[in-house]
Amino acid sequence: MNEVAAQPGRTAWFHCFAGTAGDMTMAALVHAGADPAEVATMLGGLPLDGYALAFEPVLRCGIAATQAHVAVLGDHDGDGDHDGDGDGDHDQDGDHDHSHVPHRPYAVIRAMLDAADLPARVRERAHRTFLLLAEVEGAMHRMPPDEVEFHEVGAVDAIVDIVGVCCALEVLGIDRVVCSPITVGQGAVHAAHGELPNPAPAVVELLARRGAPSRGIADRRELATPTGVALMTALADEFGPMPALTVQSVGYGAGSADIAGRPNVVQVVVGIEPAAALAPSPGQPVQLFETNVDDATGEVIAHTIAALLVAGAHDAWATPIVMKKGRPAHTVHALCDPSVAEEISRVLVRETGSLGLRGTTLQRWPQQRTETVVQVQGHAIRVKLADGRSKVEHDDAAAAATALGLPLRDVLSQAALAADALRP
Repeated sequence: MNEVAAQPGRTAWFHCFAGTAGDMTMAALVHAGADPAEVATMLGGLPLDGYALAFEPVLRCGIAATQAHVAVLGDHDGDGDHDGDGDGDHDQDGDHDHSHVPHRPYAVIRAMLDAADLPARVRERAHRTFLLLAEVEGAMHRMPPDEVEFHEVGAVDAIVDIVGVCCALEVLGIDRVVCSPITVGQGAVHAAHGELPNPAPAVVELLARRGAPSRGIADRRELATPTGVALMTALADEFGPMPALTVQSVGYGAGSADIAGRPNVVQVVVGIEPAAALAPSPGQPVQLFETNVDDATGEVIAHTIAALLVAGAHDAWATPIVMKKGRPAHTVHALCDPSVAEEISRVLVRETGSLGLRGTTLQRWPQQRTETVVQVQGHAIRVKLADGRSKVEHDDAAAAATALGLPLRDVLSQAALAADALRP
């Protein structure tokens, strides 16, 4: 195990080249230096009984890794997965059978977190993850998030995985999370609702909501679970290649199977990013695509911008121009990570109907930011925090303003004040 002392300003980059799952993520952080005793003690603040947490050193394709085990009372084979196949959260045959475990509504889990004796950031990160899962499940089943009943995610081991990851991040003093593209499998998986496509619908919806990059490989296992993907899409400040880091430790969290030819692990690299500077040090490479269109309506251009953001663009926008013969037109721009450049260019051509693109490689220097969730009269609203500034998520604020019958500006102001109150 890599021993590393917690200190502020630390970044964790998760490399999900073999997929991701909650137990693998927690184990990777422990392998990278999060003291398992401290993680377990912090988890003890959760009003949840009837489980035991252990970490085991293992090998995956010859790589030293750590595997997490959550043993639940009534799980007689002691593997924590309720189905006897030993796979836990990262189920290599796609079979998550929690059918005999009581379903837990999102409202119950939210109340459990509110009542927990947890550090503020641990609670906030856990809230953010479960809220995202509830929103996704609610959209899929056409019901409000509060009415969602979690099946697999409501099981004791999945709750321990999610909150345990948030505890391990806190033990390591992680302020910023970055995630690679997430690898997914193919075929079908089995869940509480029956046989589902692989990747599971919840996984795809989570990726789409965040615009997170992913890649599929020819493997019929459930490589990316809803729990693991929810953690990455809820907690990652950014997706892409490993940022510039002074590396302090590395950890590997193992899935249950030892797959020939591919280490079945989530890798996490922990380190300190250099201070943000808007010159001369090298920035983050980005690809800029542009195309001029004079035959698209404003609605089509707006839809194109939205589609580019869903596909994973860092940013997308349009500027008015005048083309030959005085024709009014627009240039549509898309800025993206090189890892998703092919998909972004495809979306730009498809949505605008353009006959060609131009592009260039640039550098960017993004300011470090974190995301929190605040409550405005019972409505959850996401807020980005960066360098003493707060940026309230417009869609969340607009939805709350509509539900409360308040002016949008009032909700924006209340959310910003609530976020400022969370600053140390």
